[in-house]
Amino acid sequence: MTRLLQGKNIIIYGAGGAIGRGVARTFAAEGANLHLAGRTLGPLQAVAADVAAAGGHGEVAAVDALDERAVEEHVQAVVAAAGSVDVSLNLVSRGDVQGIPYVDMTVADFLAPITTGATANFITARAAARAMSQQGAGVIMTLTSGSSHGTHPGMGGTGPADAAVETFLRYLAAEVGPRGVRVVGLWAAGIPETFGLHDDTNDARKGTGMRGADIERMLAPMTMLKRVQHLDEVADTAAFLASDRAAAITGTITNVTCGLVPGP
Repeated sequence: MTRLLQGKNIIIYGAGGAIGRGVARTFAAEGANLHLAGRTLGPLQAVAADVAAAGGHGEVAAVDALDERAVEEHVQAVVAAAGSVDVSLNLVSRGDVQGIPYVDMTVADFLAPITTGATANFITARAAARAMSQQGAGVIMTLTSGSSHGTHPGMGGTGPADAAVETFLRYLAAEVGPRGVRVVGLWAAGIPETFGLHDDTNDARKGTGMRGADIERMLAPMTMLKRVQHLDEVADTAAFLASDRAAAITGTITNVTCGLVPGP
Protein backbone atom coordinates (compact mmCIF):
# COMPACT_ATOMS: atom_id res chain seq x y z
CA MET A 1 0.00 0.00 0.00
CA THR A 2 1.25 3.47 -0.91
CA ARG A 3 2.34 5.44 2.12
CA LEU A 4 0.66 8.76 2.92
CA LEU A 5 3.58 11.00 1.92
CA GLN A 6 5.34 8.72 -0.54
CA GLY A 7 7.94 10.64 -2.55
CA LYS A 8 6.99 14.07 -1.25
CA ASN A 9 9.84 16.54 -0.68
CA ILE A 10 9.24 18.19 2.68
CA ILE A 11 11.13 20.99 4.42
CA ILE A 12 10.75 21.17 8.20
CA TYR A 13 12.00 24.39 9.78
CA GLY A 14 12.87 24.00 13.46
CA ALA A 15 13.32 20.28 12.84
CA GLY A 16 15.85 19.96 15.67
CA GLY A 17 13.24 20.66 18.35
CA ALA A 18 11.13 18.15 20.24
CA ILE A 19 8.09 18.50 17.98
CA GLY A 20 10.27 18.50 14.87
CA ARG A 21 11.84 15.22 15.90
CA GLY A 22 8.48 13.50 16.34
CA VAL A 23 7.02 14.89 13.13
CA ALA A 24 10.14 13.96 11.15
CA ARG A 25 9.91 10.34 12.28
CA THR A 26 6.26 10.11 11.26
CA PHE A 27 6.80 11.85 7.92
CA ALA A 28 9.72 9.55 7.13
CA ALA A 29 7.65 6.49 8.02
CA GLU A 30 5.02 7.74 5.57
CA GLY A 31 7.59 7.85 2.76
CA ALA A 32 8.61 11.52 2.69
CA ASN A 33 11.98 12.82 1.54
CA LEU A 34 12.95 15.12 4.41
CA HIS A 35 14.95 18.34 4.40
CA LEU A 36 15.64 19.23 8.03
CA ALA A 37 16.39 22.90 8.57
CA GLY A 38 17.39 24.83 11.68
CA ARG A 39 19.98 27.18 13.08
CA THR A 40 22.17 24.50 14.68
CA LEU A 41 23.46 21.40 12.91
CA GLY A 42 23.91 19.18 15.99
CA PRO A 43 20.22 18.70 16.83
CA LEU A 44 19.37 18.32 13.14
CA GLN A 45 21.96 15.59 12.72
CA ALA A 46 20.51 13.78 15.75
CA VAL A 47 17.05 13.88 14.16
CA ALA A 48 18.49 12.70 10.84
CA ALA A 49 20.08 9.76 12.68
CA ASP A 50 16.72 8.86 14.24
CA VAL A 51 15.09 9.02 10.82
CA ALA A 52 17.81 6.84 9.30
CA ALA A 53 17.45 4.28 12.09
CA ALA A 54 13.78 4.03 11.16
CA GLY A 55 14.67 3.43 7.51
CA GLY A 56 14.16 6.98 6.25
CA HIS A 57 16.48 9.71 5.06
CA GLY A 58 16.81 13.38 5.97
CA GLU A 59 19.09 16.01 4.50
CA VAL A 60 20.20 18.60 7.06
CA ALA A 61 20.95 22.28 6.50
CA ALA A 62 21.81 25.13 8.85
CA VAL A 63 19.17 27.71 7.92
CA ASP A 64 18.00 30.64 10.04
CA ALA A 65 14.28 31.10 9.32
CA LEU A 66 14.70 34.83 9.99
CA ASP A 67 17.28 35.15 7.20
CA GLU A 68 15.42 35.87 3.96
CA ARG A 69 18.33 35.11 1.69
CA ALA A 70 19.27 31.87 3.45
CA VAL A 71 15.70 30.58 3.29
CA GLU A 72 15.27 31.47 -0.39
CA GLU A 73 18.59 29.89 -1.33
CA HIS A 74 17.78 26.72 0.60
CA VAL A 75 14.38 26.34 -1.06
CA GLN A 76 15.95 26.85 -4.47
CA ALA A 77 18.63 24.28 -3.64
CA VAL A 78 15.99 21.72 -2.62
CA VAL A 79 14.06 22.32 -5.85
CA ALA A 80 17.23 22.00 -7.90
CA ALA A 81 18.25 18.74 -6.20
CA ALA A 82 14.89 17.08 -5.60
CA GLY A 83 12.76 18.60 -8.36
CA SER A 84 10.14 20.19 -6.10
CA VAL A 85 9.16 21.37 -2.65
CA ASP A 86 5.85 19.71 -1.87
CA VAL A 87 5.42 20.67 1.78
CA SER A 88 6.89 23.43 3.95
CA LEU A 89 6.31 23.11 7.70
CA ASN A 90 7.32 25.83 10.17
CA LEU A 91 8.01 24.63 13.73
CA VAL A 92 10.44 27.41 14.68
CA SER A 93 10.61 28.48 18.33
CA ARG A 94 9.59 32.12 18.85
CA GLY A 95 11.10 33.12 22.18
CA ASP A 96 7.76 33.22 24.03
CA VAL A 97 8.00 34.72 27.52
CA GLN A 98 5.25 33.44 29.83
CA GLY A 99 4.30 33.51 33.48
CA ILE A 100 4.61 37.30 33.83
CA PRO A 101 1.48 39.48 34.16
CA TYR A 102 1.06 42.09 31.43
CA VAL A 103 1.34 44.88 33.97
CA ASP A 104 4.86 43.68 34.82
CA MET A 105 5.98 42.62 31.33
CA THR A 106 8.43 44.59 29.21
CA VAL A 107 7.59 45.62 25.67
CA ALA A 108 10.49 43.51 24.39
CA ASP A 109 9.23 40.34 26.10
CA PHE A 110 5.69 40.93 24.82
CA LEU A 111 6.78 41.55 21.24
CA ALA A 112 9.41 38.78 20.97
CA PRO A 113 7.09 35.92 19.91
CA ILE A 114 4.93 38.21 17.78
CA THR A 115 7.85 39.59 15.80
CA THR A 116 9.75 36.31 15.54
CA GLY A 117 6.69 34.18 14.77
CA ALA A 118 5.25 36.49 12.13
CA THR A 119 8.64 37.10 10.50
CA ALA A 120 9.73 33.46 10.39
CA ASN A 121 6.39 32.28 9.05
CA PHE A 122 6.25 35.03 6.45
CA ILE A 123 9.77 34.35 5.17
CA THR A 124 9.43 30.57 4.99
CA ALA A 125 5.88 30.64 3.61
CA ARG A 126 6.76 33.24 0.99
CA ALA A 127 9.73 31.21 -0.24
CA ALA A 128 7.61 28.07 -0.41
CA ALA A 129 4.71 29.88 -2.10
CA ARG A 130 7.00 31.17 -4.83
CA ALA A 131 8.31 27.70 -5.63
CA MET A 132 4.95 25.96 -5.24
CA SER A 133 3.13 28.50 -7.41
CA GLN A 134 5.48 27.64 -10.26
CA GLN A 135 4.86 23.93 -9.66
CA GLY A 136 1.10 24.40 -9.44
CA ALA A 137 0.90 22.44 -6.20
CA GLY A 138 2.13 22.35 -2.61
CA VAL A 139 1.22 22.64 1.06
CA ILE A 140 2.36 25.33 3.49
CA MET A 141 1.91 24.43 7.16
CA THR A 142 2.58 25.82 10.61
CA LEU A 143 1.82 24.98 14.23
CA THR A 144 0.45 27.33 16.87
CA SER A 145 -0.89 26.74 20.37
CA GLY A 146 -4.52 27.83 20.07
CA SER A 147 -3.79 30.71 22.44
CA SER A 148 -5.33 33.11 19.92
CA HIS A 149 -8.69 31.73 21.14
CA GLY A 150 -7.70 31.24 24.77
CA THR A 151 -7.95 33.46 27.85
CA HIS A 152 -5.50 31.79 30.23
CA PRO A 153 -3.53 34.41 32.21
CA GLY A 154 0.24 34.63 32.00
CA MET A 155 0.61 33.70 28.33
CA GLY A 156 2.41 36.93 27.43
CA GLY A 157 2.70 37.52 23.70
CA THR A 158 1.79 33.94 22.80
CA GLY A 159 -1.88 34.64 22.03
CA PRO A 160 -1.23 37.72 19.89
CA ALA A 161 1.62 35.89 18.13
CA ASP A 162 -0.64 32.94 17.29
CA ALA A 163 -3.33 35.33 16.05
CA ALA A 164 -0.89 37.18 13.79
CA VAL A 165 0.43 33.97 12.22
CA GLU A 166 -3.02 32.42 11.77
CA THR A 167 -4.44 35.57 10.16
CA PHE A 168 -1.50 35.75 7.76
CA LEU A 169 -2.02 32.11 6.77
CA ARG A 170 -5.70 32.67 5.97
CA TYR A 171 -4.89 35.60 3.71
CA LEU A 172 -2.05 33.65 2.09
CA ALA A 173 -4.39 30.70 1.47
CA ALA A 174 -6.76 32.97 -0.46
CA GLU A 175 -3.90 34.38 -2.52
CA VAL A 176 -2.14 31.16 -3.52
CA GLY A 177 -5.14 28.82 -3.64
CA PRO A 178 -5.82 29.50 -7.33
CA ARG A 179 -2.26 28.35 -8.03
CA GLY A 180 -2.86 24.96 -6.45
CA VAL A 181 -1.21 25.72 -3.11
CA ARG A 182 -2.89 24.85 0.19
CA VAL A 183 -2.18 26.61 3.50
CA VAL A 184 -3.09 24.86 6.76
CA GLY A 185 -2.28 25.07 10.45
CA LEU A 186 -2.47 22.95 13.58
CA TRP A 187 -3.21 23.82 17.18
CA ALA A 188 -1.29 21.83 19.78
CA ALA A 189 -0.54 22.84 23.36
CA GLY A 190 1.12 21.12 26.29
CA ILE A 191 2.45 18.07 24.45
CA PRO A 192 3.89 15.92 27.30
CA GLU A 193 6.78 14.53 25.25
CA THR A 194 8.17 18.05 24.75
CA PHE A 195 8.58 18.87 28.45
CA GLY A 196 11.59 18.10 30.63
CA LEU A 197 14.07 17.63 27.78
CA HIS A 198 17.60 18.82 28.49
CA ASP A 199 18.03 20.06 24.92
CA ASP A 200 14.67 21.83 24.65
CA THR A 201 14.97 24.99 22.57
CA ASN A 202 11.66 26.49 23.76
CA ASP A 203 12.56 28.76 26.68
CA ALA A 204 8.95 29.19 27.83
CA ARG A 205 8.44 25.43 28.00
CA LYS A 206 11.84 24.73 29.51
CA GLY A 207 11.42 27.49 32.07
CA THR A 208 8.44 25.79 33.69
CA GLY A 209 10.67 23.05 35.06
CA MET A 210 7.80 20.64 34.45
CA ARG A 211 8.14 17.16 33.03
CA GLY A 212 5.71 15.35 30.78
CA ALA A 213 3.80 13.68 33.60
CA ASP A 214 3.42 17.03 35.37
CA ILE A 215 1.92 18.78 32.36
CA GLU A 216 -0.38 15.83 31.71
CA ARG A 217 -1.76 15.90 35.26
CA MET A 218 -2.27 19.65 35.09
CA LEU A 219 -3.91 19.94 31.67
CA ALA A 220 -5.94 16.73 31.32
CA PRO A 221 -8.78 17.86 33.63
CA MET A 222 -9.05 21.11 31.61
CA THR A 223 -9.69 19.43 28.25
CA MET A 224 -12.98 18.20 26.77
CA LEU A 225 -11.58 14.69 26.40
CA LYS A 226 -10.03 14.75 29.89
CA ARG A 227 -6.67 13.82 28.44
CA VAL A 228 -3.91 15.63 26.57
CA GLN A 229 -2.76 15.19 23.02
CA HIS A 230 0.46 13.26 22.45
CA LEU A 231 3.23 13.88 19.99
CA ASP A 232 2.37 10.94 17.75
CA GLU A 233 -1.20 12.25 17.42
CA VAL A 234 0.03 15.69 16.41
CA ALA A 235 2.46 14.14 13.92
CA ASP A 236 -0.21 11.85 12.45
CA THR A 237 -2.55 14.81 11.96
CA ALA A 238 0.22 16.82 10.32
CA ALA A 239 0.97 13.92 7.97
CA PHE A 240 -2.68 13.72 6.92
CA LEU A 241 -2.90 17.48 6.30
CA ALA A 242 0.29 17.35 4.24
CA SER A 243 -1.04 14.50 2.13
CA ASP A 244 -3.21 14.45 -0.98
CA ARG A 245 -6.03 12.96 1.11
CA ALA A 246 -6.51 16.44 2.58
CA ALA A 247 -6.63 18.06 -0.86
CA ALA A 248 -9.86 19.97 -0.09
CA ILE A 249 -8.57 21.52 3.16
CA THR A 250 -7.03 24.99 3.14
CA GLY A 251 -7.22 28.33 4.94
CA THR A 252 -8.03 26.76 8.30
CA ILE A 253 -6.64 25.37 11.54
CA THR A 254 -6.99 21.79 12.75
CA ASN A 255 -7.46 21.62 16.53
CA VAL A 256 -5.32 18.85 18.07
CA THR A 257 -5.64 20.02 21.70
CA CYS A 258 -8.17 17.40 22.93
CA GLY A 259 -10.50 20.35 23.43
CA LEU A 260 -8.20 22.32 25.72
CA VAL A 261 -9.04 25.29 23.49
CA PRO A 262 -12.48 25.32 21.82
CA GLY A 263 -12.72 26.17 18.13
CA PRO A 264 -11.50 27.46 15.81
